[in-house]
Amino acid sequence: MEKPEKGIQIASILGTSRPGNYTSKALELVNDELSKAGAAVTAIDPATIELSFPGQPETEGARELQHAVESATGVVIATPEYHGSFASALKLIIENLGFPSKLSGKPIALLGVASGRIGAIKSLEQLRSVCSHVGGIVLPGPVSVAGVHHVFDEQGNCLDASVEKQIRGVATHLLHYLDLNVCPRIALEAIVREGGEADIPAPISSRGR
Repeated sequence: MEKPEKGIQIASILGTSRPGNYTSKALELVNDELSKAGAAVTAIDPATIELSFPGQPETEGARELQHAVESATGVVIATPEYHGSFASALKLIIENLGFPSKLSGKPIALLGVASGRIGAIKSLEQLRSVCSHVGGIVLPGPVSVAGVHHVFDEQGNCLDASVEKQIRGVATHLLHYLDLNVCPRIALEAIVREGGEADIPAPISSRGR
């Protein structure tokens, strides 16, 4: 897990630890779009973090995870659909975000992928419910990618321009929400702290364009 930087930060959570998964390929497009806009992306991959089950001692990985999400301005969660739900690796991440959850009060954009024709509708519905229950602000319009094994090649290239646009839209949708609802508050708080001397940053969705 990369350490978060200063400024606008997005915690990008991969919801599976399966090797060679397509979810990571889709999430990489979102992360690329976020980076192009000037956001600092903290990638969270459950395959690289040691986490414990509820009731067991907290791990160092859990503390790093909590810090990354707590420091984030917004969160992206990408999930596959496994057996009509989201993967256990993602549930474990959510369980290790503490109580009250570090997701509480965080704007959250959702992305789902599935091999089937109807996409990741079931997993996204359940994930929305869980994230809302712990206090997250789940944005409307989650993106569901159907037939994902036909959409990406082995190198992670998206073979469908319209689907790629939808996936990248997860990033732009979140950035637009932050521009309207979060960045003005951050700027106002900085002005109050610094007695009117603070520089107000340009909207994050206009950076790097």
